[in-house]
Amino acid sequence: MKDIGALLNWIERQDELDPERIVVMGGSYGGYMVLASMTHYNERLSAGIEIVGISNFVTFLENTEDYRRDLRRVEYGDERDPEMRAFLESISPTNNAQKIVKPMLIAQGLNDPRVPASEAEQVMEVIRKNGGEVWYMLAKDEGHGFHKKTNRDYHNQAVVLFLETYLLE
Repeated sequence: MKDIGALLNWIERQDELDPERIVVMGGSYGGYMVLASMTHYNERLSAGIEIVGISNFVTFLENTEDYRRDLRRVEYGDERDPEMRAFLESISPTNNAQKIVKPMLIAQGLNDPRVPASEAEQVMEVIRKNGGEVWYMLAKDEGHGFHKKTNRDYHNQAVVLFLETYLLE
């Protein structure tokens, strides 16, 4: 997160860049980073585009496919340990979503075995409950990302429309 903050500082010092028009975009772990950036630096960002990202490490670990769970616990921490669970909850965007007040585009594959669609849906619901604006794209015939050309094309067009709406207004 400190790297994102440093990048935002750098952008502000560049005459040719507009610090009032910054969007973060990423997928998978990068999707988590988008949500985390939106909770830490929301006032410095224009919008976020999150693709198949983790919104809560505890629910992610509880709901990812069984064959992936132990490897992810090594990577992120074991949610069954009470101290680790508390830490994971504290850094999870769903528990900090009240800080997300800028527009979000959230894109997810319904059949994602890595990051279940419930991750996208729960953060979308919390942001909307707090009065935030969320565009949500759920590809019912995709998994972790958009591999089918029609879905990629649709997603790319949604991204362009989202950026036109929130960066060119």
